[in-house]
This record gives sequence, C-alpha cells and structure tokens, in this order.
Amino acid sequence: MLVHPQFDPIAFSLGPLSVRWYGLMYLVAFVLFVVLGRLHARRRPELGWDEQGIDDLLMYGVIGVIVGGRLGEVLFFQPGYYLQHPGEILAVWKGGMSFHGGFLGVLVAMWLYGRRHGKGFWQVTDFIAPLVPTGLAAGRLGNFINGELWGRPVETELPWAMIFPWVDALPRHPSQLYQAAGEGLLLFLLLWSYSASPRPLRAVSAMFLVGYGALRFVAEFFRTPDPGIFGTLSLGLSTAQWLCVPMVLAGLLMLAAARTRGTGR
Repeated sequence: MLVHPQFDPIAFSLGPLSVRWYGLMYLVAFVLFVVLGRLHARRRPELGWDEQGIDDLLMYGVIGVIVGGRLGEVLFFQPGYYLQHPGEILAVWKGGMSFHGGFLGVLVAMWLYGRRHGKGFWQVTDFIAPLVPTGLAAGRLGNFINGELWGRPVETELPWAMIFPWVDALPRHPSQLYQAAGEGLLLFLLLWSYSASPRPLRAVSAMFLVGYGALRFVAEFFRTPDPGIFGTLSLGLSTAQWLCVPMVLAGLLMLAAARTRGTGR
C-alpha cells in the first residue's frame, strides 16, 4: 500500500516569488512542444514549418490553453464554486484547468494563427496534434504533485493503490498517473508514429480526437468524477466522459472522410 508523498506545492522561492510545481509542469509542456515541433518539422520538411513558425504557434497555444482551460473549468465543472469565489477564477497557479476547455481554446487560437499566417486550419492542427500529448502528461504529473483529481477507491487489492490522507484512509487508484501514461505517453507514441508518414489532410487531427477521447473515457472509470455542471449523468457516466463522446464520433467521421480523399501531407 502506498501513501501520497504530500509534496510541497511550492517548488522553490526567489525572495517573495514562489514558483509552484504546477506552473513548472506547464513550462515543461511548452518546452517539449517547441523541441518536438522542431524535430517534427525536420523529419517532415515538406510540411513547410520553420522554427519561427513553431515559436509563434507556441505563443498562440499558450494563450488558448490558459484562457480556454480555465474557462472550461469554471463553466463546465465548478460553476457554483467560482460563482461564490469569483476572485479565484484567475488563480490558475492553484490548479484547476479543464482539458476540454483548453482544447476549445487551442482550436480558436490555431484558427487565428492560420488566418494571420496564411495556413489552413487542418494544416495547423495536423502539425500540432503529435506535440500535445507530452504536455498532457506533464499536466497530469502536476495534478499528482498537487494531490488533486485523485482516483476512485479500489475494489480489489492493488500493490500500487495509494492513500490520499487529506481525502480519507481508503486506498485509491493513482488516476493522475494512469492519465499521464495513457493520454500522455501512449497517445504520444501513437500520434508520433502515425504522423511520421504522409497522411490525408485532417487524418492526424482525427486520430488525436479518437485517441484522446477513448483514453480519457476509460481513465474516468478510475478517477473520482469532477462535479461538472450536471454531476454524474445518464448511464452513470461523468461530465468528462460525455464530453469525450462527441470527440470520438467527430474523429471517426473525420478519419473516414480524410481517407476517401487519398494520401496528402
């Protein structure tokens, strides 16, 4: 039986400035985006991306992730709490970022980037799709360090079951680590391999939707559901799981449509 280490959420302090682990995980995510983006551009030079374009993409993506992720958390998952504590809406360093909100924010940011730089929307999203999962993994590690988004109680003995002492004394699934491994590393390996060869336009984006949606849907069975706007919905599924359903369906439809167009870029 394991016990959560109860990390200090502050990694280090510089005078009056405290640097939190959660913020450092976002920094790791952004650095990995740039490094992997440059590697991807070199192995697929026909896609027409250079270092400046990747740096600009990061700037747009950072804004989309932070604004969309926070608004998603506020509107989709904890509207009641933030209505009572509006001053905490901007306190992103404390955690509380919705993937689905961040995903929508990034889509808007990528559309704006494409319009400004003369690139098609799907051209942009196909390029960034393989670069996202490592950032998701870093974010889940940040959740684990923060001791948030803990798992459901285990029903059978598991050697890696973990007690989160501030919650209760029940052994639980370390679901943050499950998600870091699934939606992070496994999805990265899938998309990095898939995008190494020419694919029809929209196919890589579609694969991301299907892969993330399916892996997140499964992970939710091991994670204590977020309250959500509606709590647990029909069929006993969480808000996050129902948000994943249209992602998977849209991805499958996009993948089928992309394959009818033949191999592209």
